[in-house]
Amino acid sequence: MKKKHVNARLICQVSAAAALVLAGNAMAADAFSSDSKWMTGDWGGERTKLIEQGIDIKADYVGEVGGNLHGGYNDDKTARYADQFGLGVALDLQKLWGWDNTQAKIQLTNRNGYNISNDRVGDPRAGTLSSSQEVYGRGHMVRLTQLWIQHQFFDNKLDVKAGYFGEGEDFNTFPCDFQNLAFCGSQVGNWATNIWYNWPVSQAAIRVKYNINDELYAQIGAYNQNPSQLEHGNGFKLSGSGTAGTVLPVELVWSPKVNSLPGEYRVGYYKSTADADDVREDVNGFDAATTGDAYKTHSSKSGYWFVAQQQLTSHNGDASRGLNIAANATFHDKDTNFIDNYQSVMFVYKGPFDARPKDDVGIGAARIHVNDDVKKNAELLNVSNGVSDYDNPVFSPIRETEYNYEINYGFHVTNWLTVRPNLQYITHPGGVDAVDNALVAGLKIQSTF
Repeated sequence: MKKKHVNARLICQVSAAAALVLAGNAMAADAFSSDSKWMTGDWGGERTKLIEQGIDIKADYVGEVGGNLHGGYNDDKTARYADQFGLGVALDLQKLWGWDNTQAKIQLTNRNGYNISNDRVGDPRAGTLSSSQEVYGRGHMVRLTQLWIQHQFFDNKLDVKAGYFGEGEDFNTFPCDFQNLAFCGSQVGNWATNIWYNWPVSQAAIRVKYNINDELYAQIGAYNQNPSQLEHGNGFKLSGSGTAGTVLPVELVWSPKVNSLPGEYRVGYYKSTADADDVREDVNGFDAATTGDAYKTHSSKSGYWFVAQQQLTSHNGDASRGLNIAANATFHDKDTNFIDNYQSVMFVYKGPFDARPKDDVGIGAARIHVNDDVKKNAELLNVSNGVSDYDNPVFSPIRETEYNYEINYGFHVTNWLTVRPNLQYITHPGGVDAVDNALVAGLKIQSTF
């Protein structure tokens, strides 16, 4: 890290800490109270008054540590830290201005730090398919993550949302209580290469949802696919310059009660209208790695997904405690996508001990499979380049399947702070058999200011 970046980050952290201390001194006694929803408390009741008026100020922090305990590409032991600050406001425009059934939101995010997966767990030539620190990524910068307005029509049957936001907010949504990326958030965005941008990147978008009944709804969206929004310095870009196409997701969501316990089941499909390169064939249908010709271009790429979440048990009639199961699966275009399929399953028990009713313990396993044509293309590139030695810098690592496992325990320290130590085991990091399996120790901190 460059010295000026260290200094800038230190100044920001010290300033933030000072602001919190001053806020705590100036505010009511419930600041830093374990019963408060916010670290800074209710501001002498002013925060609740603002919410009643339609203004909900949101500030949060996520920090993640990852240390390589054993194995991986580079077994020189070290630890890396990555974090994210969030600041935003949710607006109830019916309370504020009398606009019936209308909401809006503005959200900024700032990410910093480094990821243990990039050069310790995975071969830097191949990386890893998942990430041991999910909060890492999309640049060290401030981004406009949300800027949208939402309105319900026809007795809330029809719900329309428009502005700037990401697909994973509404489609293929999933919570983020694990630290490994393979178990956190919208999974389509992790594996639909270069088209579906997850948090914290936003795009010009519209989402239309229709509530069929109390348990079932269908939705469709249109998201501007603009690779330039990923670039450093474009965190507030609102223009359409650089647009490559449109991502069109559709989804059906069912939220039943099974034995009076909640569940949610999602099935969806996406299509990108942007041109996409073939992962193996050239313009004439031959192996591009052998001919040296340009890769064939396809006019679109597509895929589909399935998500299931179901609470299985309660604890002595308390539905806030009990065993939950979740499963994810995504499948992608084999002509154009690096990953062709992914699956995961997770178990989370909330309130495992009577003395710790708000804690939780989780365990998950995930499989990420690299497209066979990607593997074949790398083999042909190595033959074409005349290299077979893995240690040769020109060698293209052969990637197949990566497996990720995580076990964690979430300590509900206060209503505004959760600390989640975890252990992760990554088999064939990056899908590369030549890289040793890795054991990673993690720590995830989630706080609401």
